[in-house]
Amino acid sequence: MNRYYYDFHIHSCLSPCADNDMTPQNIAGMATLAGLNIVALTDHNTVKNCPAFFKAAKQNGLIAVAGMELTTAEDIHIVCLFEKLDETLSFGEEIEKHRIRIKNRTDIFGDQLILDEEDNIIGTDEYLLSNATDISYDDVLELVDSFNGVSFPAHVDREANGVIATLGTFPEEPAFKIAEFHNAEKIEEYKEKYPIIKSKLITIGSDAHFLWDIRDKSAYFELDDEPFSSDKVRQSLFEILRCK
Repeated sequence: MNRYYYDFHIHSCLSPCADNDMTPQNIAGMATLAGLNIVALTDHNTVKNCPAFFKAAKQNGLIAVAGMELTTAEDIHIVCLFEKLDETLSFGEEIEKHRIRIKNRTDIFGDQLILDEEDNIIGTDEYLLSNATDISYDDVLELVDSFNGVSFPAHVDREANGVIATLGTFPEEPAFKIAEFHNAEKIEEYKEKYPIIKSKLITIGSDAHFLWDIRDKSAYFELDDEPFSSDKVRQSLFEILRCK
């Protein structure tokens, strides 16, 4: 067992609100400098930069996790993580069917860049990625489970797009097993206000949109990594995240 510092909530330059400097190589390099060991790329409603990030992470000695920050029909953000890249890409194809397509205004929202592992631009997404999909909060857990993924409400302690701020509570159903906090100092306060959170596995995510948002190592899991491989570490991580 070894300690692995993580951040499961980081955006690349494909997310419209993220800086263009949030490239796969820059994210991997900055995360390594911050002392992180495992990082998930979670762009808004897309996974198209995950393949490049996997390669960039490997080049920088970082273990990558592929994911997405899904926006529900109620405008609630849900982090969706996958153990295997092919499962992530299949999930991304499914989400494409549920996007509400509004032309992106690059002068307002940003360029939404798709990159390769060397940070070369290989495409853009012409439709805004940060707006709501047609998937309801009640349906997300089952949908992500069907792709063998793990999902949980993002930044439950924030006003913007948090489940508590939006619905006024943390509902018992669907039965998410994890709750993500942006600010670790608020965990005890929220546990007192919303006792259901006491039963959840807590993760801490930076929701980084700029390189300087990537935090120094703090949150971690103790993971079985023998015999060592990145696949073994991801497997051990997802055993914890699935709360089995």
